[in-house]
Amino acid sequence: MDCIINRRAQFSASHRYWLPELSETENFQQFGACARANGHGHNYVLYVSMAGQLDEYGMVLNLSDIKHDIKREVTSQLDFSFLNEVWEEFQKTLPTTENAARVIWNRLKPHLPLVQIQLFEHPDLWADYFGDGWEAHLTTRTHFSAAHRLAIPEASDEENYAIYGKCAHPHGHGHNYHVEVTVKGEIDRRTGMLVDLGQLMQLIDDRVAEPFDHTFLNEDIPYFKNVVPTNENFAIYIRDLLQDPIHELGAELHQVKLIESPGNTCTVTSQKSNV
Repeated sequence: MDCIINRRAQFSASHRYWLPELSETENFQQFGACARANGHGHNYVLYVSMAGQLDEYGMVLNLSDIKHDIKREVTSQLDFSFLNEVWEEFQKTLPTTENAARVIWNRLKPHLPLVQIQLFEHPDLWADYFGDGWEAHLTTRTHFSAAHRLAIPEASDEENYAIYGKCAHPHGHGHNYHVEVTVKGEIDRRTGMLVDLGQLMQLIDDRVAEPFDHTFLNEDIPYFKNVVPTNENFAIYIRDLLQDPIHELGAELHQVKLIESPGNTCTVTSQKSNV
């Protein structure tokens, strides 16, 4: 029986985005506030996923052994460290979230049957690495508030209530939406970035968060004049808004996850994605 098990760990560390071959002006143009001399810190959360067969004791691996391996190879070395200096890999390639996930994989792979490393820099930014060379996934999350009504324009109120229930109420209802945008690409061997994070976040803000925030989707967004703004249709629309602009940034959109409420989410993948 194949099982995937996960182990959570955490560490606190600081880092700085700075390339000595660039001038101060060029570094600040490239990395913004992350280039400041004293660096900045994060409370990192690490998820290590492993796969294997159950042994006679009903385990894939001994959890105590996993804990000690992760502590010995990763957290004891990184906790309360300055990442740029602690490992030689980070002197060659900057310790971005996506590159740190890759390096942690390489440090743990000789000891554990890894299938995925997921590293959270903070709750709204994380990277996933699957052991595929320099390719990684990077996810950023944002939020906005909007209202909608689920109703087919040409249908009667009775027909819409029969299909959508109370979501067809004529005055609509609102949600605090959260959207997670995952991109994939090759990590740059020097900057450690698979995409310029500042540009990605600005793109999502310009194309999604700001245009939809505090709107009534059916009335304020032309696309939804004739398309019912279900969570599914909304997720697809966000994907289509972002796919080409993200490609222009040098990455590929992997998926969009739209969280309408804690009990209702929708995930759509890029039409170009093979993952």
